[in-house]
Amino acid sequence: MRMTRRSWLQAAGALSMLPGSAEQGWAAAQVDPAATLPAKRDFAPLSMTWLDAGGTHPVSLGAQNAVQQYMAARTLGVDAPSYDKENNALARDRLRERFATLINAKADEICIVQSTTAGEHLVVQALGIPGVRGRIVTDTLHYPNSFYLYEAMQKAGMDVVFLKPRDGRSIDLNDLDKAITRNTRLVSLALVSNVNGFQHDLKAVCDLAHSRGALVYADIAQAAGAVPVDVRAANVDFASCAGYKWLMGDFGVGLLYARADLLGHLKRTQFGWLQLQKSETHVYPFDPPGSTVADFDVRPDVTGHFATGTVSAMGIVQLNHSIEYVRGLGVENIQRYRQTLLDRARAGLEARGLECMTPPGARTPILTFIYKDAEKLLTERLRKEKIKVTLAEHRIRISPSVYNDSDDIDRLIKVLA
Repeated sequence: MRMTRRSWLQAAGALSMLPGSAEQGWAAAQVDPAATLPAKRDFAPLSMTWLDAGGTHPVSLGAQNAVQQYMAARTLGVDAPSYDKENNALARDRLRERFATLINAKADEICIVQSTTAGEHLVVQALGIPGVRGRIVTDTLHYPNSFYLYEAMQKAGMDVVFLKPRDGRSIDLNDLDKAITRNTRLVSLALVSNVNGFQHDLKAVCDLAHSRGALVYADIAQAAGAVPVDVRAANVDFASCAGYKWLMGDFGVGLLYARADLLGHLKRTQFGWLQLQKSETHVYPFDPPGSTVADFDVRPDVTGHFATGTVSAMGIVQLNHSIEYVRGLGVENIQRYRQTLLDRARAGLEARGLECMTPPGARTPILTFIYKDAEKLLTERLRKEKIKVTLAEHRIRISPSVYNDSDDIDRLIKVLA
């Protein structure tokens, strides 16, 4: 593995993430303030032209080193640093704090979950859906696998409205206005669509929904780390995302945001040890007496409402590093750099006759083109050329990141031409 000075600094920063370090927690990634993009040296040399960060983002060298240091601690070797439950709890606290800072929330409004989908299901359950009846409004630019959830709610008796995009690109606020009625319980959407990169005006949606007594859930998997997200300014009620996309982490760790003032109105559907800040049993030798088998002191925050059992400690270590790396580069800087690549791709492919599904002027990380039989015609061609994009049956989705450059875009244009 080739290590440059900058990569070494990031890796060295990860050393202080180990238990017993000065911070006794997870230190910030060391990002050169004079860094310029593309950040190729922060990633191992890629075996292919990876234009699919919206599917899975490559792991940086610094994040890789953080995981290696964690695993060294977990081997419990003679020379390995100590590692215990307290360090693990501290890592979870650091992750909630760092993600909260990224989206302008409070740490006690963040819960660590398994995935974006897990967060969405927890929200639906906490609202008592489908038992409460009423309407759910969503759209067909939402994550397509969420259709499974909402069709199931429809069969269970909910009135579910699936709004379709105007001109195949955008969800119109006027259509939402007509769909959100006084009996609407939830408006569920993807802030940035994984289908074509369309971005909702989240504040406008929340203002409209709240005026009719509805709550809003936003899937921010294609937004957090890729575009500026401010949950406080938007006044969104719930949001969740996975760690393995634009947060540059790995599978199995996601994050759920819920407005703290809503907790008293939500149904409690989960009961797990991570919700507890203290417990005391009354059934084992030398236990204090009690009228129950155990007494529990539940955390008053979002974690105390939604968390259940153990989550991936290794994934948390990696994500702690990666979120700090993203913050160090600056989301606005990442967005600005990436847009030059997307503009180049749009111009080059439209000039060759491809029809773009992404709205003009979009500044999101996804660019999608209509291409009949794309999966059938392009899978083998792109594999031979060692280019990775997302192929659907009749769509091509391009999602470059900080390690890509204009040469990568030109290679794709040439192959598709």
